[in-house]
Amino acid sequence: MQPNEIIETKSAESPAQPGKSGRHFFERRYWLRDLILALLLAFIVVVFLYQPVQVEGTSMMPRLTNHERIFINKFIYRFEPIQRGDIVVFWYPLDPTKSYIKRVVGLPGEVVSIRDGNVYVNGRELKEPYIPPAYLDHQSFAVTILEPNFYLVLGDHRESSNDSRVWGAVERKYIYGKAVFIYWPFSEFGSLE
Repeated sequence: MQPNEIIETKSAESPAQPGKSGRHFFERRYWLRDLILALLLAFIVVVFLYQPVQVEGTSMMPRLTNHERIFINKFIYRFEPIQRGDIVVFWYPLDPTKSYIKRVVGLPGEVVSIRDGNVYVNGRELKEPYIPPAYLDHQSFAVTILEPNFYLVLGDHRESSNDSRVWGAVERKYIYGKAVFIYWPFSEFGSLE
């Protein structure tokens, strides 16, 4: 009887082993499939929707500081227009190999001027609560009528910003994204809306 018990025990264990290894194979295959899909989705999001960028310089202080890392939405302006107050990323018009980040203050067709550091749009002073008084440069900028598809962009730290006051309005074709989210440092983590 002992040999029968041993044979029965072996026959009971023997089919279980291939089942376990087969199950592990399928689990690994599903895990690999999920990993590949996750990487593909991340690639699509980064390439077509969001792009991580690093802020360089102090022209957008205090909202954005040097070396902060943000996400820009590269797709949003296909569905909605660029609005005043948007923080946009664009190819520098005088050297399209460089990217700049600034805030939109003037829209196509508007009349924009700056008097003693204050921005006027169509004769009315623009309220800019995001700029501390210490960051205004108190200079003036001649009256400019923005052509269709051109935007006036300025840095928030007006004293240290190379912007439309120096090289003119930015054509729409150069604007490729809107800054939407800070992800580094973690102390600043959150939306830019």
